[in-house]
Amino acid sequence: MATLTQLLLYPIKSCAGMAVASATLLESGLMAEGVHDREWMLVTDDGQFLTQREHPRMALIHPRPDGDALRMRAPAQEDLLLPLAWSDAAPVRTVRIWDDLVDALDCGDATAAWFSAALGARCRLVRFPRSAVRPTSVKWTSGVPSQTRFSDGYPLLLIGQASLDDLNARLRAAGRAALPMDRFRPNLVVDGIDAYEEDYIAQLSAGGIAIRPVKPCARCPIPAIDQATGIPGPDPLDILQSYRANPRLDGGICLGMNCIVGAGAGQLLHTGLELDVDLAF
Repeated sequence: MATLTQLLLYPIKSCAGMAVASATLLESGLMAEGVHDREWMLVTDDGQFLTQREHPRMALIHPRPDGDALRMRAPAQEDLLLPLAWSDAAPVRTVRIWDDLVDALDCGDATAAWFSAALGARCRLVRFPRSAVRPTSVKWTSGVPSQTRFSDGYPLLLIGQASLDDLNARLRAAGRAALPMDRFRPNLVVDGIDAYEEDYIAQLSAGGIAIRPVKPCARCPIPAIDQATGIPGPDPLDILQSYRANPRLDGGICLGMNCIVGAGAGQLLHTGLELDVDLAF
C-alpha cells in the first residue's frame, strides 16, 4: 500500500509549481482550481519552447489561480492577471515542443512584454487549446494511447519519497546538501514504497482510478537549480550517474517514472489517498 503525500501542478511549463490538496485526474494530466498542468508555455518568437535549462529564472515566476484569472508574480514585477476565460479571438501560433508541432493560442503582446521583462529575454506565452489533443508516444505504453498538454512527454510524473531520501543520504555522505523534492518537479509523490520501487510498478490504483508508470524519467540539469532562488548549484547528476544510469534509455540518468492514466479520468485525487501497488514482476 502506498500513500499519496504530494500533488503538484505546473500551470506554466518550467515555471514554479503549486501544491494542492486535491486535483481532478484527467487523461492529459492533473487539473485543479480551474487550471491544468502545463496548460501554458513560454516560447521564443519563432515558437521554440523554453525551460529552466536555458532560463533558470523561470523558477521565480509563480502562477496561481485567483478567481477568474491566473495571477503571475515575479521579482521586481507588478503582478499580471491573465483571464482564464477562453477568447475565440486569440491568434493561433504554431509552437514546437521537442519533436511535436502544436497549434497554440497566443496570450498577447502585453503578456509577452511582462514575461520578457521577468526573464530578461524575449518570449511569448501560449496556451494549449481546449479542443486540442497531443498524443503521447506509444513506444513505452505497449500501444496504449494517451495524451498530454505541454509536458515533456507524458501526463504525470511519479516519484517515491524513499527514492529522494536515498539520493539525499548519498549526497550527505559525499559532503553535499540534501535536496528538496521540488528540484525534480513531480506531479505525484508517494510514500510507503521502497527506494526506486516506482521503477517496477505496473499500476497504482484506488477505487476506479488506475495510474500506470510507463517510462523512466531521464534527468536533465534542472535538478541543479534552486527553485526558491533560480540559481544553479551543484548538480546531483554526478551522484545519480553512479547508480541510476539506465541502459533502456541509452544510459540516461533516471529518477521517477512517467505515467499514463489507465482508468478513472474525471475522478478526484487527494493527498492522503491510499493506493494499491501492483508490481510488474
